[in-house]
Amino acid sequence: MKLEKIKEERKKNKLTFLLKGSTDVFANAIRRLIVEEVPTLAVEDVEVRDNSSALYDEMLALRLGLLPISTDLKSYQFKEGCSCQGAGCAQCELKITLKVARRGYVYAEEAKSADSKCTFVYPKTPIVKLLPKQKIDVTMTAVLGKGKEHTKWSSGWAIFMHEPSIKVGKVADAQAIMEKCTDGVFTVKGNTLSVNEENVYNSQLLEFYSSLDKGIAVEYSDNLIFTVESWGQLSCREMLQKSAEILLEKVEMLEKAIT
Repeated sequence: MKLEKIKEERKKNKLTFLLKGSTDVFANAIRRLIVEEVPTLAVEDVEVRDNSSALYDEMLALRLGLLPISTDLKSYQFKEGCSCQGAGCAQCELKITLKVARRGYVYAEEAKSADSKCTFVYPKTPIVKLLPKQKIDVTMTAVLGKGKEHTKWSSGWAIFMHEPSIKVGKVADAQAIMEKCTDGVFTVKGNTLSVNEENVYNSQLLEFYSSLDKGIAVEYSDNLIFTVESWGQLSCREMLQKSAEILLEKVEMLEKAIT
């Protein structure tokens, strides 16, 4: 099995690579591990000391729970596996406070984390708007969790498809096809279409284009194009590495169970 990087967009937290010598089954296993098993930090408990905003306590807690938190997997572990036996300590819990008493929007960046490495990913996310004399004072407890337990712990998204190739011969009306090409797969000169290969992998319209004219054909190889998109808690590489580690752990558990 070989991996070849196609495109990495760090600003979009997105990575696309070509997977050779593998199968749909293996790719889907990695995809499910990324979505359901790779752990991240998320707010689980909220202690509300004061909340005179327009949001009810439970609505405020819901918004805080859905904010992605930068996660350092080396520093935290699941509560059930911690040496404190679930009582709560710095190795299994992250404390974040938010105390604001001024008019205007309250943003995620105003929250104070006990761990500078683990803060809300998107600092300008608005949490609530305060009117004069309103304030909020809450203490949050974030813990590690998995996406299969709640989507707030999901590390991101992953998809895969077979590697496509599109071939263009003689077409009846190149201009008519270009009018329907909205993703930059084709360029036209006269009545001749040419393919922009860098846009083929991102297109969701290849089958549609092939239905427009008999001169356009789409084929798929056994190679897989795998795309990982992070919600920001972990990098795409960390997500892939952790999913591989989890897969190995599950294989070892299966081996022990059948011997």
